[in-house]
Amino acid sequence: MTLLKLRMSIIGTVALLIAISTLFFTIILSIVGVTNIVALIFFVILFNIVQWLLAPYLINSMYQTKEVPKSDKLYSMVARLSQKLDLKMPKVMIANMPIPNAFAYGSPIAGNKVAVTKGLLNELEEEEIEAVVGHELGHIKNRDVQVMMFASILPAIFYFIGFSFMMSSFYGGARQRQGGGAAPILIGMGCMAIYWILTLFTLGLSRLREYYADRRSCSIVDDGPRKLSEALAKIVSSSSKLKHSRKTKSNLNSFKALFIEDPDSADRDEVAISEARMFKTDQQLVNKILAKKVSSTDRLLELLSTHPNIVKRIQTLQKLP
Repeated sequence: MTLLKLRMSIIGTVALLIAISTLFFTIILSIVGVTNIVALIFFVILFNIVQWLLAPYLINSMYQTKEVPKSDKLYSMVARLSQKLDLKMPKVMIANMPIPNAFAYGSPIAGNKVAVTKGLLNELEEEEIEAVVGHELGHIKNRDVQVMMFASILPAIFYFIGFSFMMSSFYGGARQRQGGGAAPILIGMGCMAIYWILTLFTLGLSRLREYYADRRSCSIVDDGPRKLSEALAKIVSSSSKLKHSRKTKSNLNSFKALFIEDPDSADRDEVAISEARMFKTDQQLVNKILAKKVSSTDRLLELLSTHPNIVKRIQTLQKLP
């Protein structure tokens, strides 16, 4: 996928989200009136904005992040790559987690931050860490946190509208049946269906932005496609071998969209590289992944994931100059 096609796909997905949402908002408002629905929409938007503003502090607490000093080698790496992207230097954090991963996050009141886990520092070579950091800086440069926050509001609005109408129908069922009012339950069910449709679009947008961040990394890291391919293969392989406690699994699921690779897909993606353990070099591991065919099941599971299928993702990286 060329850079122009990738940008157009992202713009097109956002446009579809807005168009579908606007269409059904108009239909719902014309059926039931404006006042209550507008108040609910206002509440959902306000809730998501507050959540976005405060999320960095929650992430710091959940993942036990600590800011690295300026003398640290990781800080120097982030500073150098940020300069290449003409990006204001974000805060550099280390998360106390055994799983190898990295993530970018932030808000207007907390500032932008890039975090790598202790597991990533232990599992990956320095050049691979550089490629991963470049990917996370790409997310900041592309304003992905803000874009995905906006995109996630639209499904959330329909979820809460649907939930409200269905609860109203259930609790006021006798009165509504006497008046022949089946509209609330139908609107509620319709909103839930729209919620799932918009959620699929939002997941698709998330996957496109992962590809876009990959391209950013490869544009600022020498031999970026090779380094990032090897990093992703090792992250998937290492993640699948770790045995997480229930607490760790819960924490990972809370903000898994932030990570460079979805922890939930590690076991699934591991199938693609399980036979590759016989190889000694990282590049042989990557080549084995590239030789795998993406099945219909893989494509279906990818539709429900925030991240691209690992085979397709590395295949795309290999096509970059």
